[in-house]
Amino acid sequence: MTRPPAHPARVAGLLCALALSAACAGCSGASQAPATGLTPLGDANPAMKTERPEAPAGLAVTDVRTGHHDTFDRVVFDLAGEGRPGWYVDYDETPASQASGATVTYRGSVALNVNIDGTAYPFEVGVDDPHLTRVTAQEDGVLTEVVPVGTLEGRSQFVVGLEREVPYSVQVIDGPTRLVIDLVRG
Repeated sequence: MTRPPAHPARVAGLLCALALSAACAGCSGASQAPATGLTPLGDANPAMKTERPEAPAGLAVTDVRTGHHDTFDRVVFDLAGEGRPGWYVDYDETPASQASGATVTYRGSVALNVNIDGTAYPFEVGVDDPHLTRVTAQEDGVLTEVVPVGTLEGRSQFVVGLEREVPYSVQVIDGPTRLVIDLVRG
């Protein structure tokens, strides 16, 4: 007895479901096993980091992702638009919103106040509003969460909650443009 051939629509549906689950594995909320063999970018230390944006810069933060690796945690800010961002990043136990002055609540004992310069509202660079929300990190690292605060006058602010102060680095990666913060747990 021979088996009838599989229904093409069913096979196509299964392939689409498989592709969708593979694509979602890289999403902000997806839990992933720690990646091995990666090393932190740049020179990590606990000092304040700052760099001016290259003029003219018109970038919008479109996504925030976190990663957990063997020796460090990583925060990635995906950017759309033109130019290279600048930044001002420093430790702050009581970070406040640049727009209102209100205290920003976060999980953890200390925060990195992350200000990405050279940014604009999404509609100004031709992208849909990404509706950024808090991103919760894996529980076995130093990183607890990333809180989007808002964009005002060319600066987008985020608060990165941490269990303790650690050395960190800030780098820009191109193709596509991303601002990357590596938090060395050492």
